Amino acid sequence: MRNSIVGGAPDLSSYVKERIKISANDGSGDVLQAAVNRPYQASTKPMVILIHGLTGCEDSYHILVTANALLELGHPVLRLNLRGAGPSRMTCRGHYHSGLSADLSTVIDYLCSHKKAEQILLMGFSLGGNLLLKCLAEHGGDRRIRAAVAVCPPVDLKIAQQRIMSRRNWLYHRYLLSRMKSGVQGSDLVKGTNLEWLQSIRTVYDFDNTVVAPNNGFTNAEDYYFRSSSLPLLDAIEVPTLIIHPQDDPWVPTQPIIDRNWSRATAITLLSPRFGGHIGSHGVGDKIPWYVDCAVRFFQHHKT
Repeated sequence: MRNSIVGGAPDLSSYVKERIKISANDGSGDVLQAAVNRPYQASTKPMVILIHGLTGCEDSYHILVTANALLELGHPVLRLNLRGAGPSRMTCRGHYHSGLSADLSTVIDYLCSHKKAEQILLMGFSLGGNLLLKCLAEHGGDRRIRAAVAVCPPVDLKIAQQRIMSRRNWLYHRYLLSRMKSGVQGSDLVKGTNLEWLQSIRTVYDFDNTVVAPNNGFTNAEDYYFRSSSLPLLDAIEVPTLIIHPQDDPWVPTQPIIDRNWSRATAITLLSPRFGGHIGSHGVGDKIPWYVDCAVRFFQHHKT
C-alpha cells in the first residue's frame, strides 16, 4: 500500500520493448500477452519472468520497480499479464486465478521453444507468488529454471481469505472486491449474467464461490482454496527458491509458512523479517523496495 500511495514507478520506455502473445495450451482460444524489455547492451543473463498479484498487471508498481532494477543489471525481463489481466483482457475470454499454474508453464515452454530465452528466473508477487510456487512443485527439477523468488505468497488461500475479510481489513476488502468485479466484466466468467448480480456480491468469499470456482472446475470456494494452495506442495520444489514474507503483512498471514516443517523443503529459503508489510519492505534511505535487493542477491548467488 505504501508503494501505491507514494507512487513514482520508473519509466521503462527507454528500454527495448517487444510485445509477445502466447496461446493458452488448453483449447480455450485465450491468448496471454506480455511485455518483454531488454537492457541497452546485449546480454547473456537469464530472462526474469515477473508475475503480478490479484487485480494487477504488467504496469503494477511492484512489477515496474523490480523490472527496472533487473534491467539495470543486464537481465531481460518479461512482464506477464495473467489470463484476462491488463492487455491480456482483450485476447482472453477466461480469467486467471491463484491456482492456474498451467499458464505459467505454457509461457516458459513458449520462451524456450521459440529461442526467446535459454535460462529463466521467476519472481511472483502475492497471488502470483502462490501460482509460481505451485508451478515449481509441478515442474520438479526443471533445468530451464535457475531460481525463483516469491514475495508475500498466500500459500494457504483459505487463511488469506479469512484475513482479508477480517474487521480490521474492511476498507481493503471493499477496495479489492471492487477491483475483482471490474476485472471480470466482459469475460466468460460472467457471460450471460447481468451487472446487477455481479455488483450484489458482497465478499471475496462469495466472489470465489459464485464466480471463480464454478468457472474453473472447482466444486465451491473451499475446493478452490484447497486445490490451489501451494502450501502442501512446497516439499516437491527442487528449483532454488526464496520466499520473502514479512511477519506484519496485514493481508496475507505468515503463520502457515512459519509453522510448517521445513526439513524436507530443502530447495527453499525462507526470509521472514518482523516488518515490511505486504509487498513493501523499504529500507531506510532506499529508493527501491528491500525485497528487490534480496531477490537480486539470490539470483546472483544461483547464476550458475
